[in-house]
Amino acid sequence: MQNLEPILIFITVAEMGSFTRAADSLGIQKGRASTAVRKLEEDVGVRLLHRTTRSVQLTEDGRAFHARARDLLAEVDDLHSMFASDRVALRGRLRVDLPTEVARTTIVPALPDFMATHPELELEISSTDRQVDLVQEGFDCVLRLGPIGDETLIARQLGQLRVVNAASPAYLARYGVPRSLEDLKRQQHRTIHFSTTLGAKPYGWEYPDGNSYATLQLPGALHVNSAQTYDAAAVAGLGLIQAPLLGIGQYFERGALVEILPEFRHRAIPVSLVVAHRSNLSRRVRAFMKWIEDVLAPYLE
Repeated sequence: MQNLEPILIFITVAEMGSFTRAADSLGIQKGRASTAVRKLEEDVGVRLLHRTTRSVQLTEDGRAFHARARDLLAEVDDLHSMFASDRVALRGRLRVDLPTEVARTTIVPALPDFMATHPELELEISSTDRQVDLVQEGFDCVLRLGPIGDETLIARQLGQLRVVNAASPAYLARYGVPRSLEDLKRQQHRTIHFSTTLGAKPYGWEYPDGNSYATLQLPGALHVNSAQTYDAAAVAGLGLIQAPLLGIGQYFERGALVEILPEFRHRAIPVSLVVAHRSNLSRRVRAFMKWIEDVLAPYLE
């Protein structure tokens, strides 16, 4: 390959799902885009895209090539700017994944300042409570709550989110305000079960036990797999929850939820920024990671 233009065209077509939209975005003719991708497939020796009259989709080989190609362009961008000062504008696209509730309550409200500071930067934000595949799904960085199970990933722990026990005033009026762990059973309290996979065994009600933590199994008829639904169910009076203060603090301020059993809080949740196998992060990734760390700092222990 004589230059990187075919790779850029391929990436744009793959991500827009259309040769026409990609050509318009790049300011070139559709025929040129089609020819460039076809020539790229000939050079690498595999079909990268499935083409139909209605859509364009990546093949299995195309997905792997796409992830590496995006890394390559990021490294080229770094090479061009390696001697640039911090005053040089950040350009290009940044693709990140954030936990839904953190994105909604904290990161997105703070975004206007970041985007005003970097007007030439294009952000793609995915909000999900599942663990995405950084490489296969092409994310530059991911904010993760909880332990990092994949040791091949590069993670920088930012701190830990404080978790509190909460319930609505209406729920407490019905069941009573628990003052001890024994009250949870004596007053027949119910919990809202949360798991990213419905049907999984409930985590249980976690509490400190000496130098460690133990769990108490409480009844509950409602199982949810979304942090937003979890919080909403508690506000609706359907049971007790254990959730990060970052997400439910707004409900405390409005009086929609109140804290219970503050001396028996769930263990704090580790918060980490995670990237794939990259020894040198682009300037835009480093800048975003530093910004997000500053935004979350007030909520971390």
